[in-house]
Amino acid sequence: MRSTRNLLTLALIFLLTACATEEKTQVAKELSEDELYEKAQFALETKNYSIAIDHLRALESRYPFGAYAEQSQLELIYSYYKRLEPEAASATAERFIRLHPQHPNVDYAYYMKGLSSYTADVGLMERYVQIDMSKRDPGQARNSFAEFAELLSRFPSSIYADDSRQRMIFLRNQLSMYEIHVAEYYLKRRAYVAAINRGQYVVENMQRTPAVPIAMAIMVEGYQQLGLTDAANDTLTVMRHNYPEHPFLDAFGDFTGYTRFDDVDPSVWTILSFDLISTDDDTETPDFEVPEPPTDEDSDSWF
Repeated sequence: MRSTRNLLTLALIFLLTACATEEKTQVAKELSEDELYEKAQFALETKNYSIAIDHLRALESRYPFGAYAEQSQLELIYSYYKRLEPEAASATAERFIRLHPQHPNVDYAYYMKGLSSYTADVGLMERYVQIDMSKRDPGQARNSFAEFAELLSRFPSSIYADDSRQRMIFLRNQLSMYEIHVAEYYLKRRAYVAAINRGQYVVENMQRTPAVPIAMAIMVEGYQQLGLTDAANDTLTVMRHNYPEHPFLDAFGDFTGYTRFDDVDPSVWTILSFDLISTDDDTETPDFEVPEPPTDEDSDSWF
């Protein structure tokens, strides 16, 4: 049922994409600064982000030192993001940070930059079909993690701090699972030393993530396959002490063997999707709300 639903969803997406034509908005040259801003606000309220972008860009170019110049730049970041143009949103956020480093709402630009970096790697299919992003290249996730960390370093009291921390936890868990997928790849190809090294990296650098006990199980499996009994027993002892209820241990605390390979799935859907589409509801990305850009009245100044 789930595979059928995913296929129908994809078919609908491609149909709508093929039939859709992008609407070009002509911004009247006679519009005043106030009129441009009012039209941009109405477009934002009605979620017509293409029109909002056109009017905000016109406002910025025609009145670069006007009353709405800085606010329109913040709203342009938001509009690009909602228009599914994360690269443009990130570039606009970076420009705002460079031009207005002391602005009371510059933390919003840092926040949206981190958010845009993560979604820059999310394509059409990933937006509508549940994908295990931990199996994708982790470059954008690492960039996003670093940018949220910069926000917390610069503005620890920001109203976006708590949300950024939650996103960093999610990203860290995802990055740790990426290491697990790589370690499993090595295990299946009997590259046990490489698998052990990946598992050890997770244990040493990604504590308090769900991947740690899995990494330890991979290490035990690798050591046993190499005949390194002492190393396997030492790792197993730590695993028993910290994760006595883990599925890789039986009721007596004995290691059951590492046999879980998620990418061994004979289903047609898995083959067609190159093993990126998950069938596990627990892997779904948390539903975070993206805040609208603040105004000067909404934020306290830290400067």
